[in-house]
Amino acid sequence: MTQGGDGTRSPERSAHSATQLRRAVLSSYLGSVIEYYDFLLYATASAVVFSQVFFANLDPLVGTIASLGTFTTGYLARPLGGVIFGHFGDRLGRKQMLVITMTMMGVASTLIGLLPTPGQIGAWAPVLLVLLRVVQGIAVGGEWGGAVLMSAEHAKTRRGLWASFTNAGAPSGMVLSTVMLTLTNALTTEDEFLAWGWRVPFLLSVVLLAVGLFVRMKVTETPVFATAEQQATTGKAAGKAAGAEKPPFVQVLRNHPRNLALAVGVGFSAFVAQGTLTTYLIAYAVGEGFARQTVLNALTVSSVGAIAGIIGFSALSDRVGRRPVVLSGAVTMAVLGFVLFPLVDTGSAVLLTVAVVLGQSVVHPAMYGPLAALYTEMFGTRARYTGASLGYQMAGLGAGVAPPVFAAASAVGTVLTSTLIAACCVLTVVCILITKESHRNDLAHEPEDGGRGRTRTSPQNV
Repeated sequence: MTQGGDGTRSPERSAHSATQLRRAVLSSYLGSVIEYYDFLLYATASAVVFSQVFFANLDPLVGTIASLGTFTTGYLARPLGGVIFGHFGDRLGRKQMLVITMTMMGVASTLIGLLPTPGQIGAWAPVLLVLLRVVQGIAVGGEWGGAVLMSAEHAKTRRGLWASFTNAGAPSGMVLSTVMLTLTNALTTEDEFLAWGWRVPFLLSVVLLAVGLFVRMKVTETPVFATAEQQATTGKAAGKAAGAEKPPFVQVLRNHPRNLALAVGVGFSAFVAQGTLTTYLIAYAVGEGFARQTVLNALTVSSVGAIAGIIGFSALSDRVGRRPVVLSGAVTMAVLGFVLFPLVDTGSAVLLTVAVVLGQSVVHPAMYGPLAALYTEMFGTRARYTGASLGYQMAGLGAGVAPPVFAAASAVGTVLTSTLIAACCVLTVVCILITKESHRNDLAHEPEDGGRGRTRTSPQNV
């Protein structure tokens, strides 16, 4: 950092850093809102629309499973996006990759809004739907890691708070997507909504894309990455490099295999809970006779609360540590899983809303919010984009797998579903207890594998 003649920080440099931090946080938040608006819009549509539009010729239960299955393909593609964009993000920088991922998502979502029905192009309709969902998954897989690092690596203090705005973009995107679906549902008849009304929110992605790119282009590269890149270049020029630098993916597997495994285990139940609360529970409630509008209202209210919950619990993790916050959330979710479905089964719209709000606004944020900073702290600068993205997106498979698995298990009963949720929470409890605290770690240093709370100097910092 630039210093004045007396050894103090340059006021101009400090002001520039503060400005760039604000821009980075805003860019990460808006980018996440846009990405998750598109991604979760599909999730909501798969629960309440696609089974009737693209799979109407199937048995209702089979159609629901097939619709949720196309939803799952997006999650299966997310680790691939994490590896691809993580590689280039660790080599070329965070900003360039984020421009590409945002563009991919906006274009894919717009094309979904223009997609012909099976009645027009036959079996190609669901095939193209799946392909566009894969593109969405790859885009989200590359977006999250870069967006989190843009905030975390610009931050000097309160890393959990600033990084959490990326995670807060997910429920914000959910609010935006459900509001749009709610409006189109309210302004159209049932037949109109299924014929064209559901397409309108997807087509609005073009407008969001333009706004997001405008903000994102004003953010500079993160100082942590810029310093690491400069040191790596200087080392190579001085002949210190014994050979070509290992690809980031190889560095993660070689230097941080345990951290990667722990990252997956720590976050898995948070994503299972997310898939349950935002997709499966919604489809379950509709199947139990709730009006689509009632379900969307409950989802919107809970998503608004989730924004505050994620930021609040993440800020708390800066004070007490990441582990206690995530641990308390996982234990509570294991218990709540046995309460959710009985509340929905009452047939009361109030209790349905209570169930969704408790899960998504209170319990899930404690599990999910601190993950942004935690994953950032588990990997070194030159492989951080890849490591954080891969850990997050592999854990994210839980959100994609849970809805169709739970739909298939519904024939047995909701007790089995609740037991599976609790089992996933136990996995998180074990992994978070193994993971050592990292909220005071210096991102300029390479973390010990396993998060033991000690750091060693990164090779590029020698």
